[in-house]
Amino acid sequence: METCRRPLDDVDSRIINLLKQNSRMSFMEIGKRIGLSEGAVRRRVKLLVERGVIKRFTIELRKDYVINAVTFLTIDRGDLAEEVIENISKIPEVESVYELTGRFDAMVMISAGGVSSLNECIDRIRRIRGVKHTETAVILRIVEHEAEP
Repeated sequence: METCRRPLDDVDSRIINLLKQNSRMSFMEIGKRIGLSEGAVRRRVKLLVERGVIKRFTIELRKDYVINAVTFLTIDRGDLAEEVIENISKIPEVESVYELTGRFDAMVMISAGGVSSLNECIDRIRRIRGVKHTETAVILRIVEHEAEP
């Protein structure tokens, strides 16, 4: 992966915004919308992936098919933080892990297929060596920011 930190230009940002709205949008359709050829869009997306700007293409399930939750956790010792976070990130239901300042050491975004799946995920997190305490909040509603066209 290229480590170049070239800032994103306006075209890159427009491509990313379109892909965020629909990651399956064809390069031809993106090109039509922003005034580039299909090949130019393909090259730019390839570079964005190689640079690590785009980490993955994914799907988003309708919110009523999954239970989303946030688990805050306290880690027993600071020297275990990296190991704890790495182990948590391997759990399939875990969407992302954030290291924090303040009362909690980390925050885990979970997307589970049901209550029992959520419970199993939280139990797995609690069994990881170094996890001292967890506090979970189930997300009841998500109000998403609408991107400007």
